[in-house]
Amino acid sequence: MKFSTREDIEAPIQTVFEMLCDFEKFERAAMRRGAEVQRTDSLTAPGVGASWDIRFMLRGKDREMSMSIVTFQPPEHMVVALSSSGVTGSMEFELIALSRSRTRILIGLELRPQTLPARLLIQSLKLTKTSLNKKYKERIATYIEDMEDRLRSTT
Repeated sequence: MKFSTREDIEAPIQTVFEMLCDFEKFERAAMRRGAEVQRTDSLTAPGVGASWDIRFMLRGKDREMSMSIVTFQPPEHMVVALSSSGVTGSMEFELIALSRSRTRILIGLELRPQTLPARLLIQSLKLTKTSLNKKYKERIATYIEDMEDRLRSTT
């Protein structure tokens, strides 16, 4: 199952990539939503090998997920591998400089079931794909707006 969207942001490509690599901000945001996040690497800077273990509630059940960065090519490309019980996937971020102060972000999420229960979960998600895709795009658009607001407030 795949989701993808693209958004434009009024910021230089390097600045946008640095904001996407603010992993501590993402960790805090996940914790505010009730997830437990544990960094499992010892890297001091963002890069390949950065990894996390995450616990959260989804559809009434406790879920565990591992995430790790598998591709890191600043300032254009980053891929995060996801792995949970029965489901694997990846989230890909691709940045394209449209001008010196404008960047296009392409964000794709792919989930692949590995077990029969996971196939059933993904199948149930496919039944509501239109609604989920709309929520995915809205959430990404909101995040991009927040990024732009943060940039405006710092300048």
